[in-house]
Amino acid sequence: MTGYASAQIGAAAASAEGEPRTGPQRRLGMEMRSVNSRFLDLSFRLPDELRSFEPTLRSLVTAKIKRGKIEVRAAIEGQDGNALPDPAPRMLQRLASVQDTVQSWLPDAAPLSVAEILRLCGAAAPTADTPADEVTQLAEAVLAALLAARAQEGVRLVAMLRSHLKLLRGLTEQAGPLVPQLVEQQRQRFMDRWREAMGLAEGSATPEAAQDRALSEATAFAIRIDVAEEVTRLESHITEIERLLTKGGEVGKRLDFLIQELHREANTLGSKSSALELTRISVDMKVLIEQMREQVQNLE
Repeated sequence: MTGYASAQIGAAAASAEGEPRTGPQRRLGMEMRSVNSRFLDLSFRLPDELRSFEPTLRSLVTAKIKRGKIEVRAAIEGQDGNALPDPAPRMLQRLASVQDTVQSWLPDAAPLSVAEILRLCGAAAPTADTPADEVTQLAEAVLAALLAARAQEGVRLVAMLRSHLKLLRGLTEQAGPLVPQLVEQQRQRFMDRWREAMGLAEGSATPEAAQDRALSEATAFAIRIDVAEEVTRLESHITEIERLLTKGGEVGKRLDFLIQELHREANTLGSKSSALELTRISVDMKVLIEQMREQVQNLE
């Protein structure tokens, strides 16, 4: 299921010596996105300072979500998003010395740009430690909001599935009364074949041979028109899907299987059909089932 959630909190970062840092307060922001997927696929986009929290975040997400493509992003920024770090004079002296050494050996080497100096100074500076409880607290809040968003979509999907199941059950009920009619039609066809066989048997075949042919025809007809079993299984699968939707929980994979079985029975119903009306019912069933299949893959 799809969903999106984000939140921010103030990050009370500490210096390398463990003392609170002065200056603009930093903010820890996190967002989680979820899109449809048959399996659980997690991806993380974290700054280096938060990379060590990936196992913790992964455990939090996998404990609550079993299906979907989930992307977790986090960032740490100051109140002034345009603020640039102040390079230490000692670091600048060190970079100037290194640059002079490189250019003495490689005269054609390009001098360092301002952007490169800022990047090198930032990489060499000690990183602030973000408290683990703040990261966990923020992740739990964002995850709860994401689950709420996914639940809202789940309610909509369940309502759609119930509507389709109602239509599917109606088609199944239409198919049921057609079975005796088809049997009667095929019985009449069998009697015609029987009379034909008896006519061919007069003077050229024994009654036993005619009877064997008639029995073979009757057996073939019975196998071809027997769709009562398919109708019964369709009703059973529809009832089970309705039960799972009422029960809730992690039912996505079981629903996947039941939808496959529904399609199998509807397809068999159409292949055995000897009446135009039953063929139409089979086609309408397969259209509904295919629409349900697309949505069931979004449910957890």
